Amino acid sequence: MKKPSLTDVVVIGAGIIGSSIAYHLARYKLRVTLLERGDIASGSSGACDGLVFLQSKKPGIHLQLAMESRRRFDLLARQLPVPIEYRETGGMVVIESEDELSAMQQFVKEQQEVGLDVSLINRNQIRKLDPQLSENILGATHSPLDGQVNPISLTQGFALGAKSLGAQLFTGVAVHGIDTTAGKVSAVETDAGRIEADIVINAAGVHAPEIGALVGLDIPIKPRRGQIIVTEFCSPMLRHCMISAKYIAAKFNPEIAQTIGEGVSIEQTENGNFLLGSTREFVGFDKRTTADGLHRIAAKTAGIIPALKQVNVIRAFAGLRPHTPDGLPILGPVDEVTGFFMAAGHEGDGIALSPITGELIAQMIATGKSGISLDTFRLSRFTVEAETLEVSHV
Repeated sequence: MKKPSLTDVVVIGAGIIGSSIAYHLARYKLRVTLLERGDIASGSSGACDGLVFLQSKKPGIHLQLAMESRRRFDLLARQLPVPIEYRETGGMVVIESEDELSAMQQFVKEQQEVGLDVSLINRNQIRKLDPQLSENILGATHSPLDGQVNPISLTQGFALGAKSLGAQLFTGVAVHGIDTTAGKVSAVETDAGRIEADIVINAAGVHAPEIGALVGLDIPIKPRRGQIIVTEFCSPMLRHCMISAKYIAAKFNPEIAQTIGEGVSIEQTENGNFLLGSTREFVGFDKRTTADGLHRIAAKTAGIIPALKQVNVIRAFAGLRPHTPDGLPILGPVDEVTGFFMAAGHEGDGIALSPITGELIAQMIATGKSGISLDTFRLSRFTVEAETLEVSHV
């Protein structure tokens, strides 16, 4: 194995986030080394759906990032060396109860206030847009800006694009240690040898806590399993990508999923297969599918699109999403170790946010500032929350 040469930045993790960061850093002509202990997109990025969904994002900075990210997909489709199969299909958040309708009315109002093109539509309008939807659906929110992409192709496009710009890419290489000198990053210890670098980016997804521990950091990320069904090829049946309102609630408040259910996502790919997901389960690093989980997905999605009852399942898989306590990613430098950056914890938003995440982290490293402030996403927010909670109990 070739030993890595001199580098400015080491990016740990060649999933969608790490690969995007490496690509954008390479565009700044920095010397970049991208490390992956498996293969490109061999973790969460290769075991997920391809939704580029804006409506599922919290109004505020989270939604702002998603809107900025979406604007970059067309350009990336032209720039990257791999076809990424990006399509702006439009999307719906399906509403199945009066309580969901009330909650989504407020959610839509807040999203409209920050400039998202989204509207609340009734059951008659829904069926005009997508006739296959069940007559039992009360309503939906609709945005023409939602879409889909091939997540594996996008990850490969970023990684290979970075390599074509001069980045070093090493797969099958594990990180064993991170050396620091006087509180600053100085080198990374790997299977391929020692790599000296002043900046290390932890983009290891569900394994980010392991990398953080190498420099004494407690990273509050844990794996959350999502099971997905893949159907046989079908002629075009669905015009929009869809998620249920429960899907949004379960992401940001895991306790809700225990009472109202997990919600589902539905997309028909460019090749005609349906991807139906997804469970949200805390089962450690267990990536097995379960009969119960797949049955729940099949039943819920068929309740939204009855025609799915006639479609055959060809396979199923499960991936692990990097979950944080507040459902938002951890981004930017850490206070404790100079030169150590976080870029993990996107849980289900990594595909949609990968372009803007890579761009902003690269900007921050190359120029010292980012076009959009990432202070809201700093690791230190959890320390502040813990201290506030401790004081309130005194």
